[in-house]
Amino acid sequence: MGSTENRVAIVTGAGRGIGREHALLLAAQGVSVVVNDLGGSNDGSGTDAGPAQQVVEEIIAAGGKAVANTDSVADWDGAQSLVDQAISEFGGLDIVVNNAGILRDAFIAGIEKSQWDSVLGVHLHGHFNLMRHAAVYWKAQSKAGTPRNASVINTASASGTFSVLPGQVNYAAAKAAIAAMTLVAAEELSRYGVRVNAIAPVARTRLTLATPGMSAIFAAEVPEGEFDAFSPANIAPIVAYLASEKCPLNGKVLAVQGGAVSLLEGWTFQETVEVDGPWVLDELPAQFDRWS
Repeated sequence: MGSTENRVAIVTGAGRGIGREHALLLAAQGVSVVVNDLGGSNDGSGTDAGPAQQVVEEIIAAGGKAVANTDSVADWDGAQSLVDQAISEFGGLDIVVNNAGILRDAFIAGIEKSQWDSVLGVHLHGHFNLMRHAAVYWKAQSKAGTPRNASVINTASASGTFSVLPGQVNYAAAKAAIAAMTLVAAEELSRYGVRVNAIAPVARTRLTLATPGMSAIFAAEVPEGEFDAFSPANIAPIVAYLASEKCPLNGKVLAVQGGAVSLLEGWTFQETVEVDGPWVLDELPAQFDRWS
């Protein structure tokens, strides 16, 4: 995968679940890791320094390098402090894994402003805040003639890319926006030696187990010795590859589940209605109603 010596990563939401697996595998590859996790509950409430520190201790016990961070990526200054910590502790920044997320599911007619704002804050704003502050550093490094050959891996979701889950309007909106933002960032940041990709993972986590209609699927027991398709550990190797110096991929969104990885594309034209002149209102039912 290319040398990982002296490479530095930030992994957000790394205290548990998928993020924890990302941090552990990157550290096992020789990457110095800033383990970021606010330590809150599924809905983002509360704080606990324990989860991030526990992952750091695991990494150090295995011979790796890591430090904990409990800043909120939803906060502009918190994301800046996270980047500053990576640079001050380990001398630079090469990898950003945006993974932190929360759920505050609600139907549109009953959703509160706080439920909308908090989910967009952690997911969309959190991804952007950290990527923006890292991009400032990478731009400066590039202008100084010392580009970092860096990589950003964002976390999208099937909810927002191709599936519809009622009650997740906030989550789906954030995840769809993250996928689109990834494509723009890939175009912009490549000039500084930075690649930007996204994954849409499917795995057993606190959030998926709390998703109505999905808990039974993810909670199903796997017989001993059989492949656990929903283990969070299945996602980490894909992220480690996307983070590696020799990975050529840029501007890709990959659906990752168990032993399958699929390349996703955006909205496509299914069917087109064309007219030679102005649209005639009375004729529109015959032209469009078949799509209902």
